[in-house]
This record gives sequence, C-alpha cells and structure tokens, in this order.
Amino acid sequence: MFDFGIIPPAMFVGMVLFMLYGFPVAFSLAAVGLFFGLIGIATDHFSEAFLQALPLRIFGIVSNDLLLAIPFFTFMGAILERCGLAEDLLEGMGKLFGRVPGGLAYAVILVGAVLGAITGTVAASVITMGVISLPIMLRYGYSPRLATGVIAASGTITQVIPPSLVLVVLADQLGKSVGDMYLGAIGPSILQVAIFMGYILVLSILKPASVPPLPKEVRGDLSWALLLKVLAGMVPSIVLIFLVLGTIFMGLATPTEAGALGVVGAMVLAAMHRRLTWPLIREAMRSTTIITSMVVMILIGSTCFSLVFQGMDGSRWIEHMLSGIPGGPVGFLIFVNIFIFVLAFFLDFFEIAFIVIPMLAPVASALGIDLIWFGVLICVNMQTSFMHPPFGFALFYLRSIADRSVKTSDIYMGALPWVGMQLILVAIVIFWPQSVTYWLNKGPQVDLNTIKIEVPGFNGNGLGLPPMGAPGGSPPGMPGLALPPMNGLPGQPPAQPKPAQPDLSQPPEIK
Repeated sequence: MFDFGIIPPAMFVGMVLFMLYGFPVAFSLAAVGLFFGLIGIATDHFSEAFLQALPLRIFGIVSNDLLLAIPFFTFMGAILERCGLAEDLLEGMGKLFGRVPGGLAYAVILVGAVLGAITGTVAASVITMGVISLPIMLRYGYSPRLATGVIAASGTITQVIPPSLVLVVLADQLGKSVGDMYLGAIGPSILQVAIFMGYILVLSILKPASVPPLPKEVRGDLSWALLLKVLAGMVPSIVLIFLVLGTIFMGLATPTEAGALGVVGAMVLAAMHRRLTWPLIREAMRSTTIITSMVVMILIGSTCFSLVFQGMDGSRWIEHMLSGIPGGPVGFLIFVNIFIFVLAFFLDFFEIAFIVIPMLAPVASALGIDLIWFGVLICVNMQTSFMHPPFGFALFYLRSIADRSVKTSDIYMGALPWVGMQLILVAIVIFWPQSVTYWLNKGPQVDLNTIKIEVPGFNGNGLGLPPMGAPGGSPPGMPGLALPPMNGLPGQPPAQPKPAQPDLSQPPEIK
C-alpha cells in the first residue's frame, strides 16, 4: 500500500477527516492539497513546478464551455418546477391510470420519468410530485411508506434520464462526449422505469389493498376529454424533450446550445400556463447562481487536491491497489460500486464526481473498460445517494413538504425497497454492458493495418517518376495526359529565340 510513499494515503485520510469535521468540501480539498504540497516541497517529494500549472488549470475550469450546460439545465428545471406543467401531467395521468390498482403509483413513476427528461433536477421532481400526489395517495388508502417511497424514487430517476446534470459532470471528468453519455443512459433509464413499475404490479397482485384504485367519482369516466387533457400536457413536454435531447442526438446542437434552447422552451411553457412572472424568474436565477457557484468552487478545490495528489504519484498508488483486485474488470467494477455506495452516505454526487472519478478513470481505462459504460454505471449508482439514510436529499425534500402526520421513520423505511431496486439496476448494468453500449452510435470500424495507399505511377519496385511519355501518345497508365511540344503550346506559333545577351565582364569589342 505504501510502495509509492506515505503521502498519497495520508492525503486521502486528511480529506476524509476534514469532511467528517464538517468543513466545506471545496475549501477542504484546496486546503489539504496545498498543505501536503508544501510538505512535499519541503521533503523533496514534490516539485514546485507542479503548482505553476494551478492558475492555468483554474482558468481552464472557468473557461470550459461544456460546464455552461449546468446553469442552463438548472435554470430550466427551476422554471419548470413552478410553471404548472407537472400539475397538469399528474392530474391527467392520475385519472387515466386511477381505475387500476396501483394506478396512482404508475402515474407518479411515469410523470417522474417525463419530468426527469425535461428538468434534469431531482428537487423539482420530488417537491412537485410530493405536494400534489402525496395527500391524494394517503387519502385513498396508500400506506405512508409506499407513497413516500414511490415519490422519492421517481424523483431520483432524474439522475439517470438525460439531460441529467450528473451525466454532464461525468462526461467532463471522463473526457467523453455528453451526447454519448446521454445515449448510453437511455437503456438504464428504461430499465429503471420498468423495474419500478414491475414492483407496483407485483404489489397490486399480492397486496391489492395496499394500492387501491381511485373511486369513480374522483377519477371520472374514461372520455375523449380526459385523453385530450393528457395529450395537452404531454405534447409540450415532448416538444421540449426534442429541443433538449433530440438536437443533441441529431448533432444539431451542443449540450450548451441545447440547454439554452431548453431555457427558452421552459419560459414559453411557463408563459402558456400564465406563470411567467418576474418573481419566478428571480427565484430561478437565485437557485441557479447558488448551484453553479457551488459546482465551480468544488471543481477548483478538487483541482488543487488532484494536482498535488498526482504529483505525489497518488494516481499510481490508486492504480496499484485497484488493478490487483481479483475478478478482473468485473471485480474492479463491483469494488468501485460498493466504495461509491458507501461514500454516497456522506458525500454529494458533485463531490464524488470531482474527487473520486478522476482517480478511478485511469484504472478503468487500463483494464479495458469502456468509459461511457463506466460513467453511466457510476451515475446509476449515485442515484442511491439521494435515497438512502441518513443524508438522502430526496428524503429531505419530501420531509420538508410532507404533512406532520407522516413520520420521518416512515419516509426512511419506505425508501429502502427502492434503494434495493436501484442496486438491482447497478448489477444489471455491470453484468450486461450492452444495456449501455447498444444505444451508442457506432460508426464503421476500420482496421488501420489493412489500409493501403496507392499512387498512380508508383509501384512496388521502388519509388520512381512515371515515364515522361511515348512517341505519338500518352504515358502508359495515365490516359489523356501528354506533355506539350517543346517549341510551344499546341495551336501557337513557335517561340522565337531570345537574342544573345552581351558579356559585360569583358570590354566591348570595337570593329
């Protein structure tokens, strides 16, 4: 473990201690990095030349165009959280599915997936669906644990469904295309929704009393008016999804440009629902500024830490420890996912992405693991950071809007089955990588060893100029090509010889 010195593991332990103490993550990372950098310089384990690159790396962070997608998607989600779109979707879907056992739960899962595809933020989905659906589900016989669990879990689908902010950050840290990360996340997103709905289906068969249908006087009759209402809520969402994701997948826009289009679409939807007001925009701008500032500061702190960590051969230390794990790539992935699952009890997904992923990505690449598969797998795992106690943010959001009659213990216990289903998806992605790679746009595969470049007139007997021509015809192998006559171009009079120039180096001859 200490083959590469004691400083890399000491840096890792110091970082953990700072965070357990409760010091802000961004400043903890920067302080630990600079402190150990000074120790390394004093003990000749670290060259001060590394620190000269720190200003350039910080400038690279603040000038990274890809990270502009984060404020755009955050602003879009903050507007959609308050524009009334979720209310329309939930009301229509609830009445449409309310006639079957578990219908409200089905509606919450489907609306959570749609909101995830247009907002990209967990808070917007959980708070909106909790305010609207939780009182109705409790009123008509759903247990508090099931109701809170399905709402929190449906909100965390946002972490995997594009345009997830986690996928943007992971693409930046892994040096991969955001479009490829989004394409790779399509399969796990569909599987996650299917697993959640399958769980509700099993409950409706085994315990129908726990997921009762809505009474007829509440859901109404299945009519064209109801279908049109559902479509009226879905069509704007589909248009916005195309603006955000379709333009990326088709190559018409970068993620940053697609985020800007999404902001415009969100403002149009808010105007359609007559919610586009200056207080709404101001609150959305405030939350966007807070999140974007947090991300940039964590990035700067993690850059200070990783620069010194790599200068101390920390990356070689990590690779030395993890490359010897039994089981090859699968063993490595299982260990990494257990490690990240434990870290998610204490760290936010931004912190995990900026601190841990840069250490693990070189090892994954050395083991031949596709980094898109690796990134999507980590994203699926980090869903659990929003769900499991004690620091699951989705549980905090739900606690803040739930009635006091709903116990905190019910919220925590209700989340556990859904965490288990998220871990099932992690296992599926590990042992079935095609669930990610199948959706990637694979161009034609070219074997560079089979490429031959042939130039006319050059053969395998050595390089040489082609023949200049044959009498009365074109050069062999080059039809239609002949040199012009030496005494002028065809059809032109012969060139006249130039008069001889006098030799000025000799005196003129007098005749």
